[in-house]
Amino acid sequence: MHARQPLSKHILRLLQWLVPALVLALLAACGEQPWNSPYPPGQAGKNILYSSFGERPNHLDPAQSYSSNEVVFTGQIYEPPLQYHFLERPYRLVPLTATGMPKPWYLDAEGNRLADDADAKDIAVSVYDIEIRKGILYQPHPALAKDAQGHYLYHHLDAEALEDIDSLADFPRSGTRELVAADYVYQIKRLAYPTLHSPIFGLMSDYILGLRDYAATLREAYEERAARQSGPVLLRLDDYPLEGVEVLDRYRYRIRIRGKYPQFLYWLAMPFFSPVPWEADAFYTQPGMKEKNITLDWYPLGTGPYMLTVNNPNRQMVLQRNPNFHGERYPSEGEPGDAAAGYLDDAGRELPMIDTVIYSLEKEAIPYWNKFLQGYYDSSGVNSDSFDQAVQIGSAGDISLTPQLQKKGIRLNTAVSASIFYTGFNMLDPVVGGYSKRARLLRRAISIAMDYEEYISIFANGRGIPAQGPLPPGIFGYVGGRAGIDPYVYDWTPQGPRRKPISEARRLLAEAGYPDGRDLESGKPLVLYLDTTGGGPDDSARLNWIRKQFAKLDIQLQIRNTDYNRFQDKMLKGTAQIFQWGWNADYPDPENFLFLLYGRNGKVEHQGENAANYANPEFDRLFERMSNMDNGPERQRVIDRMVEILRRDAPWVFGFFPKQFVLYHGWYHNAKPNLMANNTLKYRRIDPLLREQKRREWNRPILWPLGLLALLLVVAILPAVIAYRRRENRRIRTEAG
Repeated sequence: MHARQPLSKHILRLLQWLVPALVLALLAACGEQPWNSPYPPGQAGKNILYSSFGERPNHLDPAQSYSSNEVVFTGQIYEPPLQYHFLERPYRLVPLTATGMPKPWYLDAEGNRLADDADAKDIAVSVYDIEIRKGILYQPHPALAKDAQGHYLYHHLDAEALEDIDSLADFPRSGTRELVAADYVYQIKRLAYPTLHSPIFGLMSDYILGLRDYAATLREAYEERAARQSGPVLLRLDDYPLEGVEVLDRYRYRIRIRGKYPQFLYWLAMPFFSPVPWEADAFYTQPGMKEKNITLDWYPLGTGPYMLTVNNPNRQMVLQRNPNFHGERYPSEGEPGDAAAGYLDDAGRELPMIDTVIYSLEKEAIPYWNKFLQGYYDSSGVNSDSFDQAVQIGSAGDISLTPQLQKKGIRLNTAVSASIFYTGFNMLDPVVGGYSKRARLLRRAISIAMDYEEYISIFANGRGIPAQGPLPPGIFGYVGGRAGIDPYVYDWTPQGPRRKPISEARRLLAEAGYPDGRDLESGKPLVLYLDTTGGGPDDSARLNWIRKQFAKLDIQLQIRNTDYNRFQDKMLKGTAQIFQWGWNADYPDPENFLFLLYGRNGKVEHQGENAANYANPEFDRLFERMSNMDNGPERQRVIDRMVEILRRDAPWVFGFFPKQFVLYHGWYHNAKPNLMANNTLKYRRIDPLLREQKRREWNRPILWPLGLLALLLVVAILPAVIAYRRRENRRIRTEAG
């Protein structure tokens, strides 16, 4: 049995604990790392950029990747032959790995060379000869590792060899080799590979000679091989020549496309046309690799300034400087005003200027915003929850930052995005799809009911322009004002376009055979289905708003929520009915928006980006004509007719064109918006010392509550100590007497 300890000893122990704790707290407050920092202490002061991702990219293989959350990574890892000048406007293409800008030369139907100014109707074939720079190396990678005899170390792995391998970093050796023209040819052939389902195959097969037949050849060979062997099948693409693409020599290759297609140069600035070494497929296609997520979709292999070293979808994705990067210099020329804005301060500096980029998983906007204000993220968008904290709008409509953000040295960049957000109808669906009058009237009624003016006000704080068609401002073919309204959805007033009243939408719905939201034939309520992703607070409010739009027509809307990967799968199979999607321009030409509704680019049949699976023969003929035209009045007339067809058929509700608001801390430099380029990370620069200084300044711990707590404890304990000592003294005197 333990003897009872005197109360004074308990009090003494409490004070012995309290005083050191307060001392440690004060010492920690003086340290380098703020208490609330989400990063390890070893990262303090390092040349690291901090950003986030909300959902893991589905594809990082350049043959398949096409989503905006994927190009954040692929744009920094892969290098096509061309790129956009970072600073100049209008946007201009310049060489990246190419030695110069390829200039096409033309052939007629008999193979005779034509003059450079030949009429488009006489041009049967356009030929692009591309020469790449010598000495460019791939990033270090196990697929390229060789032994002393020159044999690949990891191209013949078995189950035993993979037993201790869980990620790419577990391979002890890596290697590299020089980039050659054959790598570009190999990647173009991969667009037709039977298991890859490239989203641009449908479009490119209309242009690259023989690509469609090449896909059929590969499919037949693949199926034959798969029937004869077990396990993964890999075709050696060098054994299958492609009519429209060939290697000329080690550093030169040729692409031949059907007819005249000036926009093809824009495609040569996209990851689809980046090089992929054959060794990557040989390495990743081995048995057991896919089961361990060791694939090109998970671990890209490129020549760009960065390489993906961590792919943990539940926590972080990390880009690190490629030690083999061939080198590039920051541009020394831009447009007027760039020098005054500081965009030329780094002219001539070697790229990239940031060592590491850490993307942390952030599913909700509010935690990201709070960390941005604390200095733990370097840039931030502005969502509806943070808009009032960030932006103030004057009586004249001028936009500025709030005093709180100005005091922190935060800067704001704004731009009207070359993007569109829209609601799409699956034209293969038996209810909302098809080209009958009934289906058209139903879609038009829904288009009127979807009040995107209200949507922009509620969910985007006014940062958007209601769309009257698929082309945003700044893209050739866009028409504004009275001539540019959608007459099926809007009326023109002295104040500008005004959405038609809901009574007109109800009239159209009744004419379609659904009076008061009931099917005349069956008498049952009309129930439609919206397939979507997400499930956060913002998504819940948005989905409730969409339900209300359909409820105006007494249409019951059921929401089918799923994750992004499942959503993409449903779109690919055509099982979605109504969906919401967006598109960011890949290049500044109307073709890049109108091809989203081109029949041969259908999602289900051709795995393309025509998510609505819209196919109108007249529209398709006009698209093919428009694609090879130079900008001018004739091209404008063709585009006007195409837009009129789309407005009549209504495969989309033409949502809105967003306005981009991006905030940057004072230590983040070269933040000029470039809405076309996807490889701008290499131009960014940060001042990590200033960032650490500001983090400590903005995240000082508040210590006075600890001092107050200590004082209250002392005040509370002191009377008990005094009373106890008095009782002890009386007891001692009594015992002594």
